[in-house]
Amino acid sequence: MQTFEELLDHSTTIHGHVCAGQVIGVRMSMIGLREINITDPKGSERKKFYVLVEIDRCATDAIQTVTGCTLGKRSLKWLDYGIMAATFVNLDTGKAVRITAREESRELAKKYVPEVEGKYKQQLEAYRVMPEEELFKIEGVEITIPPEDMPGRPSRRVQCEGCGDWVQDCRDIEKDGKVLCKSCAHGRYYRVIS
Repeated sequence: MQTFEELLDHSTTIHGHVCAGQVIGVRMSMIGLREINITDPKGSERKKFYVLVEIDRCATDAIQTVTGCTLGKRSLKWLDYGIMAATFVNLDTGKAVRITAREESRELAKKYVPEVEGKYKQQLEAYRVMPEEELFKIEGVEITIPPEDMPGRPSRRVQCEGCGDWVQDCRDIEKDGKVLCKSCAHGRYYRVIS
């Protein structure tokens, strides 16, 4: 695996700028991969693990960059919980770890780089050197990934009886005796104008 600085540089290039979230995401990924015994995430072990992220912020870009997991490969799952946390799962062994950024690390940043002016710059620099137990809560967890969420080919494809769209991976809903997509069953997030 590359060094922290190499991974941060690559992540910064993908994300567009360096920030505290990038540092958190890179460190979180390195710890997560270590804890589930993945040493070659973009090579020989790229299909052996799965990552769930709980926030759509800067750290998620870093996690994707370091691990190589993506939504399109179905090896990255986004859960809209709004928590700076990620769970790393070894698909071969079932070993899983959930890592959460500690809120108190924001204030602890002053302790590590008191000479740095400005809280955001201070956090950026402190998160690079802060001991992982002060920056993160690391918990071994159990997780069951439903077959329809696993990487690989779609487990099922059905046509919505409402709009005709094709729905994959058991995301269809049966309502009033019809097989429907979520939009037809619960309402659309968009409005057709043409």
